Amino acid sequence: MTSDHYFSASPASADERRSIAVELNGQRRQVQTAPGIFSPAGLDKGTAVLLEHVPTPRGRILDIGCGWGPIALTAALQSPESEVFGVDVNERSIELAELNAQSMGLSKITVGTPDSVDPDLEFDTIWSNPPIRIGKEALHELLLLWLPRLAPGGDAWLVVQKNLGSDSLQKWLGTQLPADWKITREATAKAFRVLKVARPA
Repeated sequence: MTSDHYFSASPASADERRSIAVELNGQRRQVQTAPGIFSPAGLDKGTAVLLEHVPTPRGRILDIGCGWGPIALTAALQSPESEVFGVDVNERSIELAELNAQSMGLSKITVGTPDSVDPDLEFDTIWSNPPIRIGKEALHELLLLWLPRLAPGGDAWLVVQKNLGSDSLQKWLGTQLPADWKITREATAKAFRVLKVARPA
């Protein structure tokens, strides 16, 4: 057993690639995954719930904690003219997300570490199944790095398991973001909540 976490920058486990079939944007697609990343066996329940409940993304799009790419890939499939950015700290995840985007011919996806993104960029849409297991403090730091970069009129959609603190996270966001931003619970399904953060236009 290795002590790998999906939030390790360089997983110690062998980089054994495998091709799996997953449903993205209503179609079965082949993607590459590997050990040492988040949900290597397929589409996890939380991401599936998120993708069921989000509206079609628009403008410049960000996926926080992209893993092998299911959220970023879906966003690019739904909004092919949009620039899509996926960020992750895990080098293997970044490489796999890039490969999966290339294999689907999605040339407008850019994947990298958080510090590879131009700090002046704002995003019209943010979708994320955030990495809750990095711990509350690190999670809060991550969300406060990206959510304030919503463009005016933009919105962020987050999926969080109920028993991992979705309700307390919703309250906390209300204390941290500007008073005129709206934080609402948009859906509950399969023990997950989908939260929406909306910046006024």
